[in-house]
Amino acid sequence: MKKLVLFLFAVASCFAMYAQAPAKKSFAKDIPADRFMIQLANNYWIGAADSVSSRIKSLNRSANVYVMYDKKFKNNPKFSFALGAGVGTSNMYFDKMNVLLTSSKSKVPFIKTDTGLNFKRYKVATAFLEIPLELRFSSNVDNPNKAIKAAIGVKIGTLINAHTKGKGLRNSGGATIAGYTEKASSKGYFNGTRIAATARVGYSYYSLFGSYALTNLFKDGVAADTKTLQIGITITGL
Repeated sequence: MKKLVLFLFAVASCFAMYAQAPAKKSFAKDIPADRFMIQLANNYWIGAADSVSSRIKSLNRSANVYVMYDKKFKNNPKFSFALGAGVGTSNMYFDKMNVLLTSSKSKVPFIKTDTGLNFKRYKVATAFLEIPLELRFSSNVDNPNKAIKAAIGVKIGTLINAHTKGKGLRNSGGATIAGYTEKASSKGYFNGTRIAATARVGYSYYSLFGSYALTNLFKDGVAADTKTLQIGITITGL
């Protein structure tokens, strides 16, 4: 995931520089920068039980990548409607807690590992295939790299992967005892569909964004009503 995030950031930064370069103006017109939207964010679980949220680490990175089609309004080209498709990911890191996604129990087992073996790094990761829709505004249609931009919208997604991954097995004292990696995949406890409200505002090819799920992360009854929140940066031509 770390390599993916760094790669996407490098690609997006290069793309933005090319789009802004005077020598590439014709290229930017032929292939609009708003066809690509890359987001790097931190994740939060809103509504999770205190026993769970207290074990979630503060930095929970993610990356979203979308291909968009933007259609300007004829009567006011500063406004446009955009529709796209892509993948949204989320990583939630836990401190001395395992989440047994492959369990057959009726509720998600969140197991504390303070007094036994635990992992130095442990995460719950999800990936959704998503369709984002946006209503967009740009203050300068003719020169997008010098424009204030904003967008509101919604994302509709279907879950394509959910797994846990633990690395660096330690004893209760914190000493590493094995370079062991454990991974388990199961979508059984999760809602298969996610609907999220989105908003972003920025300048040029960069903006701050927020995405708040209107649907629960988990199925009814298997865990506390938990909704996901992402806050981060977007790189796009908008």
